Order: sequence, then structure tokens, then C-alpha cells
Amino acid sequence: MVSVSVVIPVYNSQDSVGEVVTQLAQILPTIADAYEVILVEDGSQDNSWQVLEALAQRYAFVRAFQFMRNYGQHNALLCAIRAVRYEIIITMDDDLQHPAERIPDMLAALTKQYDVVYGSPQQESHGVLRDLASQVTKWVLQGAMGAETARNISAFRAFRTKIREAFVHFNGPYVNLDVLLTWGTKRFTRIEVAHRKRTTGQSNYTFAKLITHTFNMVTGFSTLPLQIASLLGFVLTALGGVILVYVLLARLIIFNYEVPGFTFTASVISIFAGAQMFMLGIIGEYLARMHFRLMDKPAYVIREATETPGTAAVEPQHEATEGLPQSLLTAKPTRTEDATEVLPRLPDMERPTHYD
Repeated sequence: MVSVSVVIPVYNSQDSVGEVVTQLAQILPTIADAYEVILVEDGSQDNSWQVLEALAQRYAFVRAFQFMRNYGQHNALLCAIRAVRYEIIITMDDDLQHPAERIPDMLAALTKQYDVVYGSPQQESHGVLRDLASQVTKWVLQGAMGAETARNISAFRAFRTKIREAFVHFNGPYVNLDVLLTWGTKRFTRIEVAHRKRTTGQSNYTFAKLITHTFNMVTGFSTLPLQIASLLGFVLTALGGVILVYVLLARLIIFNYEVPGFTFTASVISIFAGAQMFMLGIIGEYLARMHFRLMDKPAYVIREATETPGTAAVEPQHEATEGLPQSLLTAKPTRTEDATEVLPRLPDMERPTHYD
């Protein structure tokens, strides 16, 4: 068997994340010699952090981090990935939509021929606008990633921990894990899984947020908008040449009449001015991202971390932790006296006796 780290970003999921961990507690011992679950609370507005503290007390394999504020799902994933100890990483959501029982199938698909396995949904089940935005995001990501499997990406992933060496020094406010994975490998595959419908709460990804995420992703990890601006400039230059030829022919050679002045001139100026403003806006977005990089704005800041005695005693594997800051691997234990009261509904389970 292998060693597995499951990483889960948590946002406003106090009613579902406990059940996700309970399911993992039943599955992970059957498929891995050593395992852990890393939960990153991303500035939730409910009691998610108290739930994570209680989970860390109940299960020795659970580790949790709390952000200073909301940074975003992919920022939370990056934090957890940098903290993992084992050779295979599984990413999944906190809303029970990803079937934990399919993790063995994803590990089986992670053969020597592949480094990343996506658990692609058989059918999107988020609503018409959300599904449409997801498809647009995947289409755009295909150009940004340069990978044929971009259309099949999912938040349910399995990949080798060594890939993180490709982005170990990455730091910036705009993070996209799927693009970062392509920095380390091009060996992708997928399996189809049934994504369940959400039973509690509502999706934190709205149509507007997905569009914003897509725009940030494209301008942050590709030059596609600049290429579009260049093409648009070429097309408008050609259009201007055609208009000039039309005016000259109409005035001097064929029709021998003057082209009406104000309306025609105003229309042409409006077209070219609008195109120029559009291209300047794109260039401005890239300059803004360069500005943020020069400011060294962090991808995330950790407010608090919780460790259990069981995980504190685990010796990290050398190849999975090499080159990472020690602060990410040794967080100070924290406790909340009444934290166990947050999870009265979780079943009592025996604490595993070993994890290494």
C-alpha cells in the first residue's frame, strides 16, 4: 500500500466537513499504510474552525490550519499541499459531493504512466449558470495549461507529492492549482465519478465568482489576452486600410463624390478608440499583476494551526518534505477546551494505533 495525504479547503462547511472526515476515517485505513487529512479553514463566517478543532482532537490523523482571512480555494489547497507528509496527495471538497469511496479507484489509476488523476464528474449538478461557467472555465484553462485533459479537470484529484517541487517557490495572490501542476508534469489522466448533489448549504462559487476566477487565471498564467489584443489590433489596422481605399476610390476614381463627413468619421474614431481602450485595459491588468508580484503579496497567511499528539509523532518522509520551510511542517498545538462539544453528532470511533 501507499501513504496518502488528503487535503480539503473548508469554507462555511460546519454542517458537512465532519461527515467528510468520518467517511475518510473508514476508508483510508483500508488503502494506505500511512495517512493524514489536512483541513484549511479559509476565513469562514460560521463555526467551521471550531468544528476542525474538534475533529483534530477526535482523530489523530487530522491536522488543521486557519487563515487570517478568506484567500480562496486554490490558495488553501496550496497551503495544505506544502504541509503534506506523504507520497500521494488527494484533493477534495468539503461539501460531500466528492465520493470518498472512489479514492481507491483514483489511486489505482495513478500508475507509472501518469502523475495526476482527475475524478471528472459524469454530469455537472450545480445549476445551469454554474455548469455553464464551469465549462467556460475549463475551455479557457485548456489554453492556459496546454494540456488536452483541461476540459476534464475537477477539484477531486490525486497526484504525486513530488510535483510540488515545481512550484515550491511560487508566491502570489492569484493561485490556480491545475496550472501549477502542469509546471511539473504533462502526464494527466481521468476517471469518471458520480458527483453527488449538495445536501447542505449552497455553493460558494457563483457564476460571477467563476467568471472572475477565469479572468484572473487567464491573465495570471497565460499571455492569451495579449495575443487576442495583438490580433484585434491587426484586424482593425486592416479595416482602416480597407476604409482608406474605399474613400479614395469613391472620391477620386469611381464615384467621384465625397464620403459624408461627420457620421462616417465619428464611427471610425469610435471603433478605433474602443479597441485601443480595450487593449490598454488588458495591458493594465498585466501591469497590475506585475505590481502585486513586486509587492510580494502572499498567497495566504496562517492565523492558527492545530496538531494532535498522533501526528506530531509521525516522522515525515524525506522526499515529500525536502526543500520546504520547517514552519509548515511543525505547527504549534492549540486546543479549545469546549471544542469537543461542537461535534455531538459524530460517531465514536477507535483511534488508529499507528500511522507510519
